[in-house]
Amino acid sequence: MLQPNDELHGFRVERTESLAEIDGDAIVMRHAKSGARLLYLKNEDTNKAFSIAFGTSPVDDTGVFHILEHSVLCGSDRFPVKEPFVNLLRTSMQTFLNALTFPDKTMYPVASTNEQDLLNLMDVYLDAVLHPAIYSDKAIFEQEGWHYELEPREDGTERLSYNGVVFNEMKGALSDPESVLYHAVNRALFPGTCYEFESGGTPRAIPQLTYDQFLDTHARHYRLDNSYIVLYGNVDVDRMLGFLDERYLSCCEPRTQEAPNPRGHADSRVSLDNVVKMTTSPDNACVGLAYVVGESHDFERVLACDILLDALMGGNESPIKRAVLDAGLGGDATGYLLDAQAQPGAMFVLRNAKPQVAQKFMEVIETEAKRLVEEGIPRDVLQASLAQMAFSLRERDRGMADGVALAMSALSGWLYSDDDVTTYLHYEEPLAHMREGLKGRYFEDLLESLVLRSDHKALVDLQATSEEGAAAEEAKELAEREQAMGEQDRAQVHADVEALRARQEAPDSPEALSTLPQLHVSDIGPAVPDPETVRCDDLPLPYLYHDIPTRGINYLYAYFGMNGLTWEDIPYAEVMAQLLGVLGTDTRSAAQVDVWTREHLGALRFFAEVHVNSKDPEDITPRFVVSASALSEELDSLASIPREVWEHTDFNDKTRVRDALVQKRIDMEQAFMGMGHTKAASRISSYLYTSGVLDEQLHGVDFYLFLKDLLEHFDERFEELVARLNDVRERVFTQANCTISFTGTPQELGAFVSAAGTLGLPEGSRESVLQIPAPQVRREAFITPGDVVYVGKGANLRDVAPYGGAWSVLSNALSFDYLWNEVRVKGGAYGCGFRRMPIGYARFHSFRDPRIDETLERYDAAADWLAEFDPSDDEMEGYIVSTVAAHDAPTKPRMVARRGDACVFAHRAPDFREQMRAEKLAVTPEVLRGYADALRVLADSSAICVFGSADIIDKAKTKFDQRIELM
Repeated sequence: MLQPNDELHGFRVERTESLAEIDGDAIVMRHAKSGARLLYLKNEDTNKAFSIAFGTSPVDDTGVFHILEHSVLCGSDRFPVKEPFVNLLRTSMQTFLNALTFPDKTMYPVASTNEQDLLNLMDVYLDAVLHPAIYSDKAIFEQEGWHYELEPREDGTERLSYNGVVFNEMKGALSDPESVLYHAVNRALFPGTCYEFESGGTPRAIPQLTYDQFLDTHARHYRLDNSYIVLYGNVDVDRMLGFLDERYLSCCEPRTQEAPNPRGHADSRVSLDNVVKMTTSPDNACVGLAYVVGESHDFERVLACDILLDALMGGNESPIKRAVLDAGLGGDATGYLLDAQAQPGAMFVLRNAKPQVAQKFMEVIETEAKRLVEEGIPRDVLQASLAQMAFSLRERDRGMADGVALAMSALSGWLYSDDDVTTYLHYEEPLAHMREGLKGRYFEDLLESLVLRSDHKALVDLQATSEEGAAAEEAKELAEREQAMGEQDRAQVHADVEALRARQEAPDSPEALSTLPQLHVSDIGPAVPDPETVRCDDLPLPYLYHDIPTRGINYLYAYFGMNGLTWEDIPYAEVMAQLLGVLGTDTRSAAQVDVWTREHLGALRFFAEVHVNSKDPEDITPRFVVSASALSEELDSLASIPREVWEHTDFNDKTRVRDALVQKRIDMEQAFMGMGHTKAASRISSYLYTSGVLDEQLHGVDFYLFLKDLLEHFDERFEELVARLNDVRERVFTQANCTISFTGTPQELGAFVSAAGTLGLPEGSRESVLQIPAPQVRREAFITPGDVVYVGKGANLRDVAPYGGAWSVLSNALSFDYLWNEVRVKGGAYGCGFRRMPIGYARFHSFRDPRIDETLERYDAAADWLAEFDPSDDEMEGYIVSTVAAHDAPTKPRMVARRGDACVFAHRAPDFREQMRAEKLAVTPEVLRGYADALRVLADSSAICVFGSADIIDKAKTKFDQRIELM
């Protein structure tokens, strides 16, 4: 192992330390010539990772660092192709590949299980950030940032407009009121620092950015003495350091000696009169109250504040959240850290706020905080939050490669001080100190200093208005600019767009493509099948057992078939899922249930899902799912707590029932605005499949409309609601409906079965009465607040082309070649994609899109593109490699178990995944071209769904059967 003062390939080791939290070591180095910092997190994880980050502090709202994040990945000196980022997505074995803009840094992380692939990814990313093509190709800035376009009007004149990927992305992002609130709070807390600006850019400011400013910003910030490199996992560090030194660090000189933007530091201030007006639905009004925690270097205080916020605001029975809900100020309240910044903060948010309640919101929080400081925060509440944090840190399930998550954590301290490289990775000692602090006033003193004695806080009231806002200002600005344009100006706009289109449509030359590193099928290791899902029918209940290493955590899924319900019962099952775990039981109050579950379980969730027989799409089983996890020493709790909650929850608590359902309504409205592509995809499925109709009744627009109506008539329907919930519970929770899935060691399985028995379930019967209405093809538009749309189109291809592994390869080709270039690059949408599901469902989607008609036209033209699809041998092999690599990507134990359960419920062969993998490896261009006729069927489909801007929907030529305002 490397030791302090060792030198290797131009790097000098500054210090080493054991890091039990990652089962390994941390080695801190600096490259002598370039000044680049490097942290090597050494352990045995085969999912290796690399990242390079730069300090990037904005000084305005033009989003220059966000545009740079996109733009540097559009070609470089060594790799002169238009979209090397996309080439890597479709050709590498990456398990994580992205770029991320934060308020004060920009990060480029990658991960792969193949070391040569990781080296290739490093090569492309480093050349991109250090030697990007932006200096020689202004069109990249125009494409990813902004440019003018002239669009024809019906009267023959032309309308001036803005377009650009980041411009459209931020129109979508800032349609979310809570995103606007977040940045308004930072502006109020930290004037004179980088945090007062929107690092992503605002649509009003982005067009103010010039090309020269763009280049100057890159030159001053994307330099090695302003960089932070992280290597993670079981890598050949000698090889990696040698590559970094020889290829980049020893030969890359800064483009300028001008300094990066200063980050700034805000003095203490109290700012309580901030009002933000936003054109949105009245239901989206919200209030933010934030207190500065301190400085980033005080990790224990930051972590303790995270735990404290969970204890005070984490559940409906948490003391401060309960006080806010009881005060009737709004529909929901949450609390979270403003972390990963130099001066972290604690944020309290009131959602669905009533008018003129901002000051009252602050009074309720501070009054309740004063009471808790004086009387003491209940120890069981604090213990539960500590247990939750410890479980989360031990589980390491953050939805991304561990090495990427750890690099982000490290930068939460390292970016602000070289003394804090690993500060945010050591959590065991701070947790132990906090547990000891439960004996005294540790958390009371923390709450007092954070809230009651704060001299650095801000209150922001985000008020919804129907007045025309930023969109109207943009339209006025463009109209004035258009009026001032002469014929020469118009000709220049057309010429610029034509040149941009020519660049976008021109294929990369074979010589340029040959520069990219290429993996081959031979680089893919052998298949690693999922552990066998063992069916155990000789136990008190039917079991699906998964013997998977879990670091001492057990996972439980209890599946209860719901075919015994009527169609009218189905939305009540989803309501029941929202209420279990947040209400009291026959023997415990709601607050006691909350503490009990959080202290002894890692998680407890209730939800419903639909399983379809892969051999018969009309063989459908909706299941109510109880999901729980716990440390192995809590097996008795894993058996007893979920049972008590589902068996004995008292649905008669009218206030808490209303609270939970209002929160669900708010969550759904936020999803319609921010995740419209997934909602559109689900909705289109309901036009085509009985299972889709059922899923909409559980989770989609149909359930939302049911919920909205229920809340509008809540008082008069409450008694009926309680009766229906009790009836649904009685018919769902029976032995006949139940299948248990358990993950852990054989010994843990035995102990769980002994503790659980039959879980007290009555025998019941498997009588099936559920009758689902037939699907009907529609063209629907759902209006939500915002300035972009999400466009979906789909068809049932089950009888047109059978499902197989080749469809996954085709999805890659369509998503990262045709659609990326047509819908994202040319059309300006932030995202797009194609998916084909095993039941036969195929669909296109776009994300934060400025257009409808053009996007649908491009979907329909995909068949012609595919008919002419003729990739080179290397390109085809790249599609196969990336598809199989995604198939083989490491998966957390919980998800492996869920995958096994899904295979059983779909009646798939145990080796289904291996079959699909083999088909992916065997695919040829001829096979993919054979699906062109299937895409023509999709083009002829009338199953279209759009979510988003009323203005874009109303101006579209596409005609809809229904236009529905959701909010």
